[in-house]
Amino acid sequence: MRLQRVGRKNDPSYRVVVVDKRASTKSNQSVDLLGSYNPKLGQITINGERAKDWLSKGVQPSDTVYNMLISQKIIEGKKRNALSKKSPIINEAKIKAEAEAKEAAEAKAAAEKAAAETPEVTAEPVETPATEEVTEEVVA
Repeated sequence: MRLQRVGRKNDPSYRVVVVDKRASTKSNQSVDLLGSYNPKLGQITINGERAKDWLSKGVQPSDTVYNMLISQKIIEGKKRNALSKKSPIINEAKIKAEAEAKEAAEAKAAAEKAAAETPEVTAEPVETPATEEVTEEVVA
């Protein structure tokens, strides 16, 4: 279950189709047409009964179609990350950065605590007795 792009240049619209995994959506070898999606207007139209029927037969939806089915309340579950693995979700990046900052702050606090616990040794100048230099005369 995937999206098939239709529409003109700079005016995208998509069909929600069931296609064999080995075939491209561009080949027009779709098994069934389930609905449409217009991203500019935010319109999602999916036939819920047929979508559930195909899912019961083992059809695997793409991440985007899966998220659409959840938003239309055709199926229940948690939405998936539809972005590529190379570009993570911004919120995850923020969470990761905050976790690293927290670890750095904890490490700094631990270092300061360790420095406070160790007694500081102050080196006082110790007076050493003056030694007299003894010169020996060399007898030749």
